[in-house]
Formats: sequence, structure tokens, C-alpha cells
Amino acid sequence: MKPIRDWFHHTFSDPQVLLLTVLLVVAVVAIVFVAEMVAPVIAALVIAFLLDGLVERLKLRGVRHIVAVIGVYVGFVLTAAVFLVLLLPLLTRQTIEFAQRIPQMTGTIRDMLLTLPERYPDFVTAEQVHGVMGDLGRSITGLVHSLASMAGASVEILLTAIVYIILVLLLVFFMIKDKAKILSWLASFLPRERGLTTSVWHEVNEQVGNYVRGKFWEIVIVGVVTWVVFALLGVDFAILLAVITGFSVLIPYVGAAAVTVPVALIGFVQWGFSLEFAWVMIAYGIIQALDGNLLAPILFSEVVNLHPIAIIVAILIFGGLWGFWGVFFAIPLATVVQAVIRAWPKNSAWRKPI
Repeated sequence: MKPIRDWFHHTFSDPQVLLLTVLLVVAVVAIVFVAEMVAPVIAALVIAFLLDGLVERLKLRGVRHIVAVIGVYVGFVLTAAVFLVLLLPLLTRQTIEFAQRIPQMTGTIRDMLLTLPERYPDFVTAEQVHGVMGDLGRSITGLVHSLASMAGASVEILLTAIVYIILVLLLVFFMIKDKAKILSWLASFLPRERGLTTSVWHEVNEQVGNYVRGKFWEIVIVGVVTWVVFALLGVDFAILLAVITGFSVLIPYVGAAAVTVPVALIGFVQWGFSLEFAWVMIAYGIIQALDGNLLAPILFSEVVNLHPIAIIVAILIFGGLWGFWGVFFAIPLATVVQAVIRAWPKNSAWRKPI
């Protein structure tokens, strides 16, 4: 126990290390207990990261701060309004059509499964097929009930969404307008000797900001390309598939594999095992390959320099702790951990040279 006691004493006798540790503990506790209540603040913070880079670029060109803020903010609001007016109704319509087609898709899958015992009697039995069909029926029933519940609560969801949108828009404006004041106010609660914390903050701010902006453009590019390709191939629900394919890039490796299932399912139900189905899967594979090997390296370069093993471990750990949102923010959180590890003192007196 003496080496551990010595390490604890030499490490946390440094006030800057103690300050960084306290701030990290407070941040973790806040995320665990109040993250759901302050969801609009978190959403606004992500959007503010996106817009702050544009504001800073305009300021470098000589534009006044308030003019840059208003210009970027108005552009963001107009873009969001175009999305809500043009894309959201199409996406909603395709989602409803997809829900209505679920029984037909289930029937197609059932018919295919029923032929398997005849084709491959040595590998598939009728009991196994009926078991799979039972599980599939229960899953479909649960999905239908969930959709019905959402439809029944549509008014409440709509009102909540309107309130959240207004709150987020207000928060975003004041975050980018008064960024310096907010950071100065937060810094006033910290001691003057905070070089270690400042170092971690600067790295996290740069890395996460660039990551958020890069992911935004990656989502847009992958989504648009997927929509164009699937529309040209005549795939049903092209917009819906394009949206989920675009957002799949938020979860490296896992997202692309997960979205393969709905793409293959819709393609199979539409064409069966045919040349058209093969072209759809080949096109989807090419899009994912170009994203992983060309687009992502161009957008990020060395911005988020995390090894694939670190990314997968982060997805597993943070996903296990906070579910979907843990997976969603796995890489930014891993970036924070990486920044802390880099800045953490490594020359403690208790360590013997090797």
C-alpha cells in the first residue's frame, strides 16, 4: 500500500492536479444526474461549437463581433427553417409510409423463411423457422404499439419540441454572442494557478470544436450522396435511408454496420435476391468505403488522433454508462480523457527512473 499512498500524496499535493480532479468529478456528476434536465443546453452548446468557428473566421476578416454573430445566427436560423419546411415533411411522410409497409415487409420475410426448410433441410428446420417468425412477430407488434403511442402523444411531443427549439435558439445566440463573458465568469470561480486545467481546456476546446464541425459536414455530405445514389437506383425510402446513413457516421465502425441492416432489408423486400439488390448493396459499400478512407481523413486529418481500439473502447464504456447518448458523444468524451492523460503530470518524485 505504501507505493499507492506515496503516489496519492505526491500527485494530489499539487493544487493544480487537485483542481483538475475536482472539476472532472463535478462534470461527471453533473452529466450523470442533470444531463437529461439540461438537454437543451447541451444541444445549444453543440450548435454553438459549429457556429463559433464561422464567427471567428468573419472576425479575422475584419467584421465586427456583433455583426458576425448576427450574420452567422441568421444564416443558421434560415438554414434550419429550410430544413424544417422542405426536408422534415418528406422525411415524416417516408417514415409513415415505412410504418404502413411493415406488414408487407414482414410477409415477404415470412414467405422467404418458410422456403428455407425445403431448400436446406439439413441446416434449417420448420421449428427454427416458426421460432424466428414468433420473435419477429413480437418485435413488429412492439414497434407498432410504440408508433401508436407516439402518434397518440403527438400534440404533447409537438408542444415540447416547440418549447425546446425556442430555448435552444435563445441559448445558441447568447452563447456565441457572450462567449468571452461566459468564459470569464466561469474562470472567476477558479484559482489563479490553473495552468494544468487551462491546458486541458484549450486542447479539448480545439479538438471537440473541430470534431463537431467536421462531423457536421461529414453527415451532410454522406447523407446527400446517399440520397442521390439511392434515388438514381430507385430505392424506396431513399430520404429516410439517407438520413440514417448520414447520422451513422457519428458512431464509427458500429454505425455503418448497423445501417447495413435496414438498407439490405428494404432492398431485399423491394427486389429480392436480384441484380438490383446487389447494386444497392455495392453502392452502399462504396459510399461507406469512400467516407472512411477519403472523406473522414480529409475533414479531420489529425484533429482527433485516436486509435481505432480507443474509439471502440470509448463506445463500449460510455455506451454502457449512458446508453445512446454515451455512444453519440463517445469520441468527444474520449478526446477529453486523452487531453487529461496528456496534461497529467508524469514526473512525480515518487517514480523511480527505469
